Amino acid sequence: MKVIVKGLVGAVALAGFSLPAYADTTLTIATVNNGNMIDMQKLTDDFTKANPDIKLNWVTLEENVLRQKVTTDIATKGGQFDVITIGTYEVPIWAKKGWLVPLDKLGADYDVDDLLPAIRSGLSYDGKLYAAPFYGESSFVMYRKDLMEKAGLTMPEKPTWEFIKQAADKMTDKAAGVYGICLRGKPGWGENMAFLTATANSFGARWFDEKWQPQFNSPEWKATLDYYVPLLKADGPPGASANGFNENLALFNDGKCGMWIDATVAAGLIGGKDSKVVDKVGYALAPDNGLGKRGNWLWAWSLAVPAGSAKADAAQKFISWATDKHYDDLVASKLGWASVPPGTRTSLYKNPDYLKAAPFAEMTLDSINSADPTHPTVKPVPYTGVQFVAIPEFQGIATDVGQDFSAALAGSTTVDAALAKAQASTEAAMKKAGYIK
Repeated sequence: MKVIVKGLVGAVALAGFSLPAYADTTLTIATVNNGNMIDMQKLTDDFTKANPDIKLNWVTLEENVLRQKVTTDIATKGGQFDVITIGTYEVPIWAKKGWLVPLDKLGADYDVDDLLPAIRSGLSYDGKLYAAPFYGESSFVMYRKDLMEKAGLTMPEKPTWEFIKQAADKMTDKAAGVYGICLRGKPGWGENMAFLTATANSFGARWFDEKWQPQFNSPEWKATLDYYVPLLKADGPPGASANGFNENLALFNDGKCGMWIDATVAAGLIGGKDSKVVDKVGYALAPDNGLGKRGNWLWAWSLAVPAGSAKADAAQKFISWATDKHYDDLVASKLGWASVPPGTRTSLYKNPDYLKAAPFAEMTLDSINSADPTHPTVKPVPYTGVQFVAIPEFQGIATDVGQDFSAALAGSTTVDAALAKAQASTEAAMKKAGYIK
């Protein structure tokens, strides 16, 4: 077959014909099925026109599936992907293991110093950037101003968890299909456990004490779940234990949620053409319990190059395109300034066009800057990370715990039983990993 093809090529050349040009490089990009990433795929003609020798092959997956596939591929050096979408949890750990390529070929025009310090720090290891942020986020309260007014309440800029419960009770109207609050219940270390870990921080809880002993048998974790589970059962939508970020976004846009506490990036995804809540949404900081910590997290969905890719230079060229200032301008011209991926660059938060179009901009920046990965909890801890614990074992441990807590929300087990199971499985995992005896 090879001889025949070679002969055909030679014959065509001798006849004076030119062969059509084919893409020299195909990049396989693994990403999450969130709105901003879907927008990126729609806009890639801008990249391929400037780089006709590079073809893009997209693998777009639900969050939990993406994490599983990318982790398996990079740990086994499978080489399936050339660009991967990962976050502030994976980057330092994987960079230390030598699994990622340092991003030192993003181009002369790529302004690394413009990246928000908190985001850049989380994506660096040993002074080098190993992933470029596509969007950065913290978390805050999004609420229906009309329903809050109807309930006779005013949302404070800095609400407490007690106020959130009071408001959820008053805003719930199940006969009208309106639920006072929507929160993550879908199991996953980056789904329900992202929300619950950040929330637990504000309740005074922690994953581990200073000696790495798990703390799910503490009164603070019980208080967290004793707040969360009854709240969603009383004022949340049916099937809340299966709802993650995208499911709750759809419910909020459909007018089903009075309040939604989730990623700040959601603010730019609310109010599309099919939304029922356009111009009705207000924003407030993540709630607290008066202990000095709010329930907000710190994250950046980011693009990185696995060490197993043979196309690192082309991959960095794509990453530069998707995360530089030019991309912000491109999104603004096609989709409007409010749709620009937030939370990555200082310059965006000094842009008057963006600030005018995005009423949530200042609160997003405040939430990002107030999250402290080095001191995430009320009591001292041996780890860093706000809604995660920055150790390699966390991904597996928190996936199991997320299943336990989702089961408690679904009613298939009790809060006490879920906490006891979480304590036992986490102790076993930490003993196996050598953290405790």
